[in-house]
Amino acid sequence: MSGLDMGLYLLIYSFLGWCAEVLYYAVTQRQFRNRGFLTTPFLLSYGAAFDLIILTLPALAGRYAVQFLFTMAIVAVTENFADELNRRLGSTVHWGGSRSRVLEGSMRGLLSTAAVAAVYYVAYLVVHPLLLGVMTLIPRLVKGIAVWVLFILIGADFLGVLYTLRTGGVRVYEQREARSSEGRIAGRITQGVWRRLQRAYPGIRGMTPEEQEVYTFAKGVCLDKLVWVFLTTALLGDIIETFWCGLVNGQWMNRSSVVCGPFSFVWGLGAVVLTVSLQRLAQRDSFFVFAAGFFIGGTYEYMCSVFTELVFGTVFWDYSHMPLNIGGRTNVLFCFFWGVLAVFWIKGIYPQMSRLIESFPALAGKIMTWAVVALMVCNGLLTCAVMLRYSTRAVQPQPANAFEEFLDRQYGDEFVEHRWPNMIVTEKSTSIRKTG
Repeated sequence: MSGLDMGLYLLIYSFLGWCAEVLYYAVTQRQFRNRGFLTTPFLLSYGAAFDLIILTLPALAGRYAVQFLFTMAIVAVTENFADELNRRLGSTVHWGGSRSRVLEGSMRGLLSTAAVAAVYYVAYLVVHPLLLGVMTLIPRLVKGIAVWVLFILIGADFLGVLYTLRTGGVRVYEQREARSSEGRIAGRITQGVWRRLQRAYPGIRGMTPEEQEVYTFAKGVCLDKLVWVFLTTALLGDIIETFWCGLVNGQWMNRSSVVCGPFSFVWGLGAVVLTVSLQRLAQRDSFFVFAAGFFIGGTYEYMCSVFTELVFGTVFWDYSHMPLNIGGRTNVLFCFFWGVLAVFWIKGIYPQMSRLIESFPALAGKIMTWAVVALMVCNGLLTCAVMLRYSTRAVQPQPANAFEEFLDRQYGDEFVEHRWPNMIVTEKSTSIRKTG
């Protein structure tokens, strides 16, 4: 499935999700509510969840119970991420409650998650096949134009809403209009956005100066903190996995995800997913944390395997030989380990790490954070290029440009096979080379 198709499905299901929420509030509360962050009729969390479902569930065809559990995990994570993002983007306002209905740590929250997941799953089984047929009738050029135009519109909408939230809401614009006649059109637009958000979130209001805290580096669950969570756990994960394989399997091998440094991106991103998804359960019973970690961790591991196979044509782990495996991409035993890890992480490790990160000097912390981001992005992009070139080198041995020539010279087959000894190039990528 191409990136254009995924973008189109993101938009379609974001719109259908918006329609479903509008209909729900119209029936239950007899009023129109645009519950999205955006003013345009798109709830992107629905579209993002459905994109993940489209990528994940086909490999589990016929295993309906497992498909439904994966759907529940995807719904839980995407809604929680969306809710957290809302609060972070609107950092100068009180939202007056959460729109997320999942990961509440209660039976009611679990049933709510199951009900929402059931709607997604039925849509996947019934609506999506029909939509696939319709999409084949639309010319690719038309789909491309529609996707780009709508994404540009959504981008402008996003900036308008963000500007409204960050500048204090309707009261600021009323005062500005009273002082001057300039900017009336912009003022009316932002007032309209603010009033729409007030209807959607009745308790929303601008924070008073007293409510806005003195700046602390990486306060709460924010991008700065997640960067350091990612970096630390990626390093520790690589070390732990290396020793695990050496002591348990008797094979000492590199477990890094990247060409430079001992960093496992799977562990780092897994820690970020658990942090954002489960931090609200920190005060709940460990059973709820374990159950959420069991399903979310298993789903995350499965989707990492799907992603690397679809994008790079490579497989880094295969559990087909283990009992109770799920498509060879994860298994019940490792899901259990994810649950246990979630309890230790949320209850013990993360709170200590969070306090340590917040103790960094503000300016130095910011500088170091963005230096780390720049280095890791370059490292990740270089790794992608090395993997893609390795997958295609057998069928296209001659480099097409200076960059490929550099990759062949610096990161040839011997380097790649030593760096990732368990990596398998799938037949879909090339039928010539397979490594064990």
